[in-house]
Amino acid sequence: MAAESGKSWVLAVTAQTPTNIAVIKYWGKRDEELILPINDSISVTLDPDHLCTTTSVAVSPAFTHDRMWLNGKEVSLSGGRYQNCLRELRSRASDVEDEQKGIKITKKDWEKLHVHIVSYNNFPTAAGLASSAAGLACLVFSLAKLMNVKDDHSRLSAIARQGSGSACRSLYGGFVKWIMGKEENGSDSIAVQLADEKHWDDLVIIIAVVSSRQKETSSTSGMRETVETSMLIEHRAKEVVPKRIVKMEEAIKNRDFPAFARLTCADSNQFHAVCLDTSPPIFYMNDTSHRIISCVEKWNRSEGTPQVAYTFDAGPNAVLISHNRKAAALLLQRLLFYFPPQADADLNSYVIGDKTILQDAGIQNMKDIDTLTPPPEVKDNTQTQKYRGDVSYFICTRPGRGPVVLTDESRSLINPETGLPK
Repeated sequence: MAAESGKSWVLAVTAQTPTNIAVIKYWGKRDEELILPINDSISVTLDPDHLCTTTSVAVSPAFTHDRMWLNGKEVSLSGGRYQNCLRELRSRASDVEDEQKGIKITKKDWEKLHVHIVSYNNFPTAAGLASSAAGLACLVFSLAKLMNVKDDHSRLSAIARQGSGSACRSLYGGFVKWIMGKEENGSDSIAVQLADEKHWDDLVIIIAVVSSRQKETSSTSGMRETVETSMLIEHRAKEVVPKRIVKMEEAIKNRDFPAFARLTCADSNQFHAVCLDTSPPIFYMNDTSHRIISCVEKWNRSEGTPQVAYTFDAGPNAVLISHNRKAAALLLQRLLFYFPPQADADLNSYVIGDKTILQDAGIQNMKDIDTLTPPPEVKDNTQTQKYRGDVSYFICTRPGRGPVVLTDESRSLINPETGLPK
């Protein structure tokens, strides 16, 4: 653990990890401690340019204990989930040498050395946008790079899973399957990539952030209550999901959007039905969520074939997957017609991410939103009520790549001299 100069040193790594949205949902565990699910799940990784976690991790002999900062606030690392990840990674660490800085760390040294973790989400935490998935995946990925852990992404996914179940799916880009596994120790409960982000690059994703508030019922407690009290969940896990997984893999492989959309919508609706079947019932969606579903269903039916798939995780925010850019532009027109921003809002902060979709929709300023006409599938004036301000903002994105190391040191969140957040 020597530094040639004899001075204290700081060694750091920065990484960026995407979030993911499940199209076949994970809900319910067979083992709470190891986070082993009761069914397989499939997700789409979202473009990290628009939704990601950036994490810098550092090691130094000067650090007295493990510490973590999330979005500018120090958070405790004492929870079992963080501890499981740290313990697993330390046990797999290898020798590390930085010749430039004259630093040598042996495998044995990692047991005694402490780390600092600084993490930042560029989207709301705990609002049903899988922030814990991106966060834990990034923590595991960046620490594995710092500690020179030799395991492949599938093995790392089994570690990330112990921090947050859906985190295992954020270690890959594109379309990812989390295999539930059968082993009691969870060794076969891992994520695998079904197809990369280039496989189906026509897809465009619009997220309606209905609320960025933290949800009332956390996913962890919600799942536990569902497994304990819902009669439907067992039927879902044993009978419904296995068949849907096969069909969804086929739809992704063949880029069959109608099949993909029908499965995605049906699985989202069944997940929320299971939440309602829980005692006491869990309400993740709200009136705005239901209105968005109604808007999409009416349009899909009028076209005779699905244009858009909707899916909602444990929160009210809608993730809307369009089969191409043209459909995405038409979807955005409908969304802005029904859910215009407040009069004093700024269009630039109301639609964020890939703003070229706004141009495709023919919208350059707030006046263009006011002049939008009712969608053609609306037959009477009772269906043209507007819900101004009910959506906080929209994010336009697409399927994206997996985690990467950021080599540009200016993007590090850690001060290289002190090892503390910048």
